[in-house]
Parts: sequence; C-alpha cells; structure tokens
Amino acid sequence: MPDAHPVVALELDCRGMRCPLPVIRLATNVADVPVGAVVAVLADDPAARPDIPAWCRMRGQEYAGDDLTPDGTPRYLVRRLH
Repeated sequence: MPDAHPVVALELDCRGMRCPLPVIRLATNVADVPVGAVVAVLADDPAARPDIPAWCRMRGQEYAGDDLTPDGTPRYLVRRLH
C-alpha cells in the first residue's frame, strides 16, 4: 500500500511543458535518486495524468499516486524500484 504522504527526494517542476516533456524529464532524472526514493513531477499538462503511470508500468517503477501543490498544480509521485 503506498504511503499516504511519501517523502519526496527530488521534485521536477514541469509546469508549462507539454507531452512528452514531463515524462522525458522523469526518465532522465529518476536515476538521480536512490532506490526506494520518490520523485515528484509537477505537471499541468493533462496528458501527464495517464502518461506518468503508463511510464511507470513500462519501466517497472511504482506509481505512488498524485496530489496537488498549494497552487493547485497536479503533482505525480514515482517511487524508484531499481
């Protein structure tokens, strides 16, 4: 069961970026955190909602859920598994 509020090791601000740039930034930066750590992707592109969980499934990483930043921007959480 995912943590209710996982500690974020790295936050990627992808606001204003359109598909596929938020997923590319995630793919490029996920190796910058240790296995078990969480990367948060802030993305206001509606395509990020299905794209980030799909990327996790394809790459064997854990989609740990999503929430909103204080300004209302969607924030997608990815736990590095390998």
